[in-house]
Amino acid sequence: MTKTLTVRMDSELSAQLSACLDALGLTANAYFVMAAKQLVSQGRVPFELIVPTDVPTEETRAALVLAQAKELGIVSDDSPRFDTAEAAMAYLES
Repeated sequence: MTKTLTVRMDSELSAQLSACLDALGLTANAYFVMAAKQLVSQGRVPFELIVPTDVPTEETRAALVLAQAKELGIVSDDSPRFDTAEAAMAYLES
């Protein structure tokens, strides 16, 4: 016996999904059934969940703010500067 399932998503995501699945020769129904079977058989989400790279982590955001503050002269830039990779490596090894 089968059961009908309705999936709601915005139209842009739906269009992108359709384009990807068309390129693979799959229907949305086939994709969702495959994903559901893998979830049940593996006991986990069948793919890696990745934070989008265009959304910086809190640590990265703080580093960006600090770099901008240094660039604007709001915070003194006491970072060492090196003319060669060898000089940088020597500093790191000291």
